[in-house]
Amino acid sequence: LTMATPLEDFSEDIIGKAQRGLGIDTGELAERSGVDFDTIQALRRGEADADAIRKIAPELGLHGEALLASAQKVWFPEQLDVPGLHAYHTHYGDMIVNAYLLQAPESREAIVFDTGTDCTAILNLLRGNSLTLAAICLTHSHRDHIADLDALRSANGNPPAYIHGEEMVHGATAIEEGWTLDAAGLQLTARQTSGHSVAGITFVVEGMPAPVAVVGDAMFAGSMGGGMISYSEALRNNREKILTLPDDTVLCPGHGPLTTVGQEKTHNPFFPEFK
Repeated sequence: LTMATPLEDFSEDIIGKAQRGLGIDTGELAERSGVDFDTIQALRRGEADADAIRKIAPELGLHGEALLASAQKVWFPEQLDVPGLHAYHTHYGDMIVNAYLLQAPESREAIVFDTGTDCTAILNLLRGNSLTLAAICLTHSHRDHIADLDALRSANGNPPAYIHGEEMVHGATAIEEGWTLDAAGLQLTARQTSGHSVAGITFVVEGMPAPVAVVGDAMFAGSMGGGMISYSEALRNNREKILTLPDDTVLCPGHGPLTTVGQEKTHNPFFPEFK
């Protein structure tokens, strides 16, 4: 496993996502929380004013102490080394996007999840270990996650690629909620976790040394993808389809470091009900 990437979001990103998602502008937030406009603007730039954070958090449906920890940059998820789980980080503009290769113990096949913007390192691992690519699973159709799909497929004899039917891309096969795949010694189940995108998918994976879920941009360590399609749907799907998985489930997000269900229940400001 490569070194953990930095956290994707801090408190300023989380506050911005919650305000946009709830349609609460800074003026209204000031009125509702009793925190003055300029202080909230400072929070939106990343300042760690504990008193102000504790006051605005409940108005945004966020957990105050978890949001404060994010502002103070004192939390980072414990990184678990799962044999056969390989994370790849490529650049898309000023973002770092993740792709994953999963190889079950003793298997000579692998499944890749998303492609990032450059699949060279994935190809090197496949070739260097004489692995067959059994399938490519796409969490959603945003460009940074599928940019190298054609190259990855063509270099491996065009294995099947899967994506939700509402987010179809060239060369992929349509799947939907509840779809399953038994390949490369792994058992996959698709859970639709839309909200950030029209029909994003979380792939729940059995057959690895630890339970794994590849969540795309539905959730990040200590945060979540912006609810660009529906904030309420994004929150609901994360609660019902990701945070209901066992606490030791390793979450593989589209940006930022690995995390687990248990760590997100404890540290993610968007889900105060678990604290």
